[in-house]
Amino acid sequence: MSSKLIEAIINLEEEESIKITQDRINSGEDPLNILNEIREAMTKIGKRFENNEYFLPDLMMSGEILRQVSDIITPKLKEIKTKDQIGKILLGTVAGDIHDIGKDIVKFMLEANGFEVLDLGVDVPVDTFVEKVKEFKPDIVALSGFLTIAFDAMKETVQKIKDAGYRDKVKIMVGGGTVDEQVKIYSEADAFGDSAVDAVNFAKKWMGVN
Repeated sequence: MSSKLIEAIINLEEEESIKITQDRINSGEDPLNILNEIREAMTKIGKRFENNEYFLPDLMMSGEILRQVSDIITPKLKEIKTKDQIGKILLGTVAGDIHDIGKDIVKFMLEANGFEVLDLGVDVPVDTFVEKVKEFKPDIVALSGFLTIAFDAMKETVQKIKDAGYRDKVKIMVGGGTVDEQVKIYSEADAFGDSAVDAVNFAKKWMGVN
């Protein structure tokens, strides 16, 4: 698939991306069509980042574009009945870390693929995660972090969820710029992902969706 919107987002053309999105919404186009194109564009940006074609400033720019085009289409998406949610995901950046770009992209991609996401924001206390697991009853908990100090917070969060008796009721994934297999093992999470695409793939797999 290729379109002017996809190209504009991939090329980090902020004003053009917003204009195209607004024009298409104003014309009455199905917002799901636009959502699919945004999702494809963000996937391609993620691949460019992984291949060192794009760097952190580019990722930050794409995150800002994502936020703005999402603001345009979200009201229209809420007006239509989409397919039933395939799972509930509790998402947040762990205590001590305020990075949200990657988290926001993960949230968008998960929602675009049919998941209900409760985003707790950044610097989320361990106890808040536990409280929201109890209230929201998610199928999956996604812990985000960019700084190395986040590793201990991830481990503590997983342990507290376990102590509260919910560990066998949820799958837990961790992710962020410095997160790898060793962090997954250290935190006792079920999986780690290098990108938003990985997060979606794990979530679908755990929910039994191809």
